[in-house]
Amino acid sequence: MITRNEQRIRAFLFYSSVAIFITGLPLILSFALGYKFDRRAFKFTRTGLLVLKTQPQGANIFLNETLFPAKTPATVTELLPGNYTVRLELEGHYPWINQAGISAGKVTFLEKIILFPLRPDIKQINSETLSTFWADEERGAIYYVNPDDGGIYKPDSEGRRSERVAESVPLDPPADKWKISPDREIVLYFNSRKIGITNISQQHKLFCRLPFVIDYPYKPIIDAYWHSDSYHLIIIGLRNIAVMEADSRSEPVILLSLAKKNTPSFYDTRTDTLYFLDTQRAEDGNLYDNLYKLDLNAKLSPFQELMRLRQSDEKRERED
Repeated sequence: MITRNEQRIRAFLFYSSVAIFITGLPLILSFALGYKFDRRAFKFTRTGLLVLKTQPQGANIFLNETLFPAKTPATVTELLPGNYTVRLELEGHYPWINQAGISAGKVTFLEKIILFPLRPDIKQINSETLSTFWADEERGAIYYVNPDDGGIYKPDSEGRRSERVAESVPLDPPADKWKISPDREIVLYFNSRKIGITNISQQHKLFCRLPFVIDYPYKPIIDAYWHSDSYHLIIIGLRNIAVMEADSRSEPVILLSLAKKNTPSFYDTRTDTLYFLDTQRAEDGNLYDNLYKLDLNAKLSPFQELMRLRQSDEKRERED
């Protein structure tokens, strides 16, 4: 039989539990809906999330100097809106430090973080003395020049050996740029006054002895490009644009005269299109730079015909 005191105690516990539940319900719902009590503003504020991914993984996470229990990759939840200082630390790597802005009800992603090693993996890949190097970006190959023998060498990726693929003729002053032809068989190198041509393949299609140097008559040379046929060169001069064959006997042909000195340019070998800047005087009397496009595909047909004639001559010479 339940006594009166027991009834009172049970009633007290029941009503106390109901009161606690009613009082704590807003707090429970707030956390469930992504809200957190902000002591600075003294109110419940909707929180945000921070997603962290690093390469390599396993970095310690510090938010405003406070260590987060998990390691990358990780998602940090219940962050009040604002700016946070994020520091990521991994043994043997440089720390990563940056600011992350957290917005209410949103996710902030920091997913492209690379932690670089304290001791980078460095390998010497040349086995000879070198004076310069350049890259064939399309093939992912590296070449360098040995000034002692003038040879062009191609090292393997591990640096175990280097293959001598061509010889070059030194330029004075040394070449500023090196560019490989679209067929990946011939190399163009040049400075402001001279152009050098050599081959890195025994299958080259030029009909002259390699390597050779052209003393360019319209100095200085600002830039030079290969035409897609791997035989013609487009030369950007100080105030002109010229085209010539990759041949020691070739003479450049001036296609355009420019008003602008040292014009920036870009050549697209996929379409044989040259883009460049030039200056033009407008109706208001002021000078303005304009971007121009020059199609060099059809305009080189006379040179293509000349190539065919030289191929026929070369064939007759071999037959004789």
